[in-house]
Amino acid sequence: MHGWLVREFGGPERMLWTTLPDPVPGPRQLLVRVHGSGINFAETRMRAGTYGGQALPFVMGMESSGVVEAVGASVRGFAVGQRVFGRARGSHAELVLFDAEHTLAVPEKLDMTEAAAIPVGWLTAWHALITVADVQPGARVLIEAIGSSVGSAALQIAKWRGAWVAGTASRDDKAARGREAGADAGYNYKTEDVAAAAHRDTAGHGIDIGLMTIGEETATSLFDAMAAEGRIVMYGSTGGRQVCFNLNIGTRNLSLQSMSISTSARFLPETMRTFRDVALPLFARGVFKAPVDATLPMARLVEAHAMVDARTHFGKIVLLND
Repeated sequence: MHGWLVREFGGPERMLWTTLPDPVPGPRQLLVRVHGSGINFAETRMRAGTYGGQALPFVMGMESSGVVEAVGASVRGFAVGQRVFGRARGSHAELVLFDAEHTLAVPEKLDMTEAAAIPVGWLTAWHALITVADVQPGARVLIEAIGSSVGSAALQIAKWRGAWVAGTASRDDKAARGREAGADAGYNYKTEDVAAAAHRDTAGHGIDIGLMTIGEETATSLFDAMAAEGRIVMYGSTGGRQVCFNLNIGTRNLSLQSMSISTSARFLPETMRTFRDVALPLFARGVFKAPVDATLPMARLVEAHAMVDARTHFGKIVLLND
């Protein structure tokens, strides 16, 4: 098979489309022929060597959709020829191994390209809003980076749960696209006072649930935007990892909750179960739809990384095998 291999950290030129051994599934794994693979901001950091714990060499990619070609001896509930999708390292390739417990069957009415855009962003957003925050009707929710795959997913999930939603973006056009996609308010965090705008638009109440993915660059404004008893769920650091805050947040009884779907003990028994049982039928009925901003052939990964770095897309960029 072919795949995008990184032997040395660095720029996009370090990614090589090369011949690799066909992977062999272990007892609890599936061998999947990749249809499409979503692009994530974290992958640009993996390639650059700034993503913690990433060892060399590695095959790029974190998620994909495809068709099962072989099933491990201990796997139950999946069969050769079945359409599947999920989080799987090494997905920017022709073949990839899925761990069975992280694999989802593609609903009959769901397009395979859209399925490739779901796993990382939607499972992160679902874990943050449903498992961790348990968002309720009427909650005021602020989503940082509304145009990202996590942010655009969180917008749909929060609105489905009956929340009031504001989103931030680094560009006016992306904030506007967030409003077009259903957000009640959209703010350019580069040019606007987000805290003041959030209090204005919530009649002075402030934000009940804040989703922090930018980190250092916007942390202070997010803290200032929060309502009393508000909760901040932290899952990213695209704008810097060192977050400082004044302990006067205690006077407002704010809660800070950090999360990672890769290490959470609640992810498999709670998030995967409820996503499979509740979210997937909503995709099948068209209630949820993963926005795919652009599709490119798998061979154009370098161009896709440039698009991610430009931050002009809304939703997901998906690489497709021929």
